[in-house]
This record gives sequence, structure tokens and C-alpha cells, in this order.
Amino acid sequence: MRGVSRRLPNVLLGASLALTGAWVGPADAASARVPVVASTNVYGDVVEQVGGERVSVVSVISDPAQDPHSYEASTRTQLELSRAEVVVENGGGYDDFVGRMLRSSDNSSAQVISAVEVSGKEPDDGGEFNEHVWYDLPTMGRLADRIAQALGRASPADADVFKKNAEDFKKELAGLEARTDRIKARDAGTPVAVTEPVPLYLTEACGLTNRTPAAFSEAVEEGDEVSPRVLRETLALFAGRQVRALVHNEQTSGPQTEQVKEAAEDNGIPVVPVTETLPQGKDYVGWMADNITALDRALDR
Repeated sequence: MRGVSRRLPNVLLGASLALTGAWVGPADAASARVPVVASTNVYGDVVEQVGGERVSVVSVISDPAQDPHSYEASTRTQLELSRAEVVVENGGGYDDFVGRMLRSSDNSSAQVISAVEVSGKEPDDGGEFNEHVWYDLPTMGRLADRIAQALGRASPADADVFKKNAEDFKKELAGLEARTDRIKARDAGTPVAVTEPVPLYLTEACGLTNRTPAAFSEAVEEGDEVSPRVLRETLALFAGRQVRALVHNEQTSGPQTEQVKEAAEDNGIPVVPVTETLPQGKDYVGWMADNITALDRALDR
């Protein structure tokens, strides 16, 4: 599976510490916030929900217009990771730059949390693994608990606050899961298509069946060309109205995914846009709520 770009720039560890002025280190006053680095703003938001004002969070990838697969790490990222007490990564090959830069920074004391490890998910029978675990609501609940534990170790006086915030976050997730359960009760087995595997944990929670040729979505995810035969098979899903919706990752669109999107629109198949990072002004729960609403409306047309 394609992950975030592993093309890392040379890092000067002796760079000016002025770049890290936003950080509050553990040597400051007792009220100092716990410094946390998250690989994307999805995880950064969850840390903020759990940590509140007691954390200082830097999300490495935060631009909703940026394709996370093409990210190139910076000197600033290196310095931020060198100061972090808690690091939250996706894992599963998605953001390997985090581990590489941590090793370069010699920050052996940071508590590193991998969402993929928290998920407990394994590759399928064919050896394929969908690393986009932030679209799996139960995983995000377990991740909130793990974050609360890590923050509690970094700031023991605030451990109870972190635990309560994680519980509040999980209550919100429970409301979202109730909505996916209702869709599943109504639409279980309904066929849909995706441009790549990003939203599959969510569509599976809704009981929907992915009809996309695996060779299509895998090629898109890997950044490879889709063969003419596979493209024809995919386009036939819409010409023959064999699916009820297309879930389209807006952050990795290209000529072939745009052709699929146009085929869906031309045949009256609703297109549900999704992204890999948080849209501007949204928190995780609000973002997932919007995704569920869009999917629900598409299926109800």
C-alpha cells in the first residue's frame, strides 16, 4: 500500500531553536502544556479533544488541499518531534516519516502511539491492509483512551481530566455509530463504489458492499495507471447502474478518478466526497457526522 512519501530532506539537528518558540517544554512552570506531535490534523484534533488546554499540539499535515501521500518532511517537523513528549501516528506504512525522524532526533523518551496498532486490525486473506483506520469509529474510541493514558503519564496531575475528556469523546462517537447502525438496518448489502480504500471502514460499518474492482482502487492508491480493461470494468458499474453511490477521495484525484466521477454523475449516481484530513473549521466528530450524512442522503435518493 502506498504511504506518505518517504523522500526526507537532510535535517540539521543544530538548527536554531528559535523555530520551536511555540513549544512549551517540561522544564517550564507546572502549568506547562504537554507537547504533542500528530502526523495529521485528524489525530491532532483527537489529542486536543482529550487534552484540552493542557496540551500543545502540532499536526504535521493539516492542509485539506494537500495529498498526504506526497508529503515531504521539513526541518521544522524534525525539531518539533525532538521536543514532543507524546507522538501520535497512523502507522501501517501511511506515515513512516514519523518513525524515521524520531530516530534521527534521538528522542527516545517520547511516547509513540500508532493508531493501526491500537486498531488491532490485520491484513486480509490476500495480504492487503487498509491503513485508513481513522474512518473506523471504534478504533478512534480506543485511540482516545490510549491518548488519555499517555497524556496522564506525561502530566499525572491532569490524568483524571484526560480520562473524562476521552469518555466524553467516546460518547460522541457512540452517537455516530448509532447512525451507521441505522443505515445498516435500512441499506445492508447495498452496492457502492469507491475511488480508493480510504472510506471503506465507514461504508462497511453501514453494511454497504464495495463493488469496485480491487485492481482499480489499488492502482489509484499506489499512484499507478489503471489498465484500460480495469477502467472499463469500473465505468460499467455506473453505465449499468450497478451501484447506488460513488465515494470519492477528493485529495488524490487524477484523470482516471475524474473520469469515474463524471461517469457516475452522467448516470445519475450520487457522488459522496471524502478527504484524508480534516476540512478547515471541522473537528473529527463533526467531520465524520458530515460524511455519514452525505452517505445517508446519497443512499436515500
